[in-house]
Amino acid sequence: MATLLHLDSAVFPQGSASRDVTAAFVEAWREQHPDGTVVHRDLAADPLPHLDAGATAAGADDPLRRELADELAAADAVLIGAPMYNFTIPSTLKAWLDQVIIVGHNAGPDSPVAGTPVTVVASRGGSYAPGTPREDFEFVQNYLEKVFAGMFSTEVDFIVPELTLAHSQPSMAELIPLAEASRAQALDDARAKAKALATRLAA
Repeated sequence: MATLLHLDSAVFPQGSASRDVTAAFVEAWREQHPDGTVVHRDLAADPLPHLDAGATAAGADDPLRRELADELAAADAVLIGAPMYNFTIPSTLKAWLDQVIIVGHNAGPDSPVAGTPVTVVASRGGSYAPGTPREDFEFVQNYLEKVFAGMFSTEVDFIVPELTLAHSQPSMAELIPLAEASRAQALDDARAKAKALATRLAA
């Protein structure tokens, strides 16, 4: 049985684009692999402490860091909801990363999580795609790809629902059709990715 580690970090439990897409992913995963396991951490509802000097010095001997590292190592696939806040990831997700990245234990060329498929739902209120005016302000995909591919040697895939503020910002009203298309595409991509991964890992 395959295990999916599912992390959500959006502040709002309802009305969150990233949570809606990760929920669609998990639903499709369970349908395709009903005997699988889903381990869910809601980093907004139950935030982790920031890394301090004691935990840094202890490394993998720190109980919390060891628990998080073991949880990551036990996962056959990882799903992360990472909305863009102030051009980057939520502080709660950064706290998880700081706790779970232990150089010499699970980060580096011989990482025990190397090859693990990681799917990141990187939602954002506007668009930061290549060629857009705010392309240079994109620090979610750029950062997380470097962390997961560079430090953990995992397979990283991004699903990007964008323009999520179009319905609430009058200045973006003309972008509503594009926002709805982006959301629909993200939901379709999440379901397809989940089914493909569940099938692959259950084989």
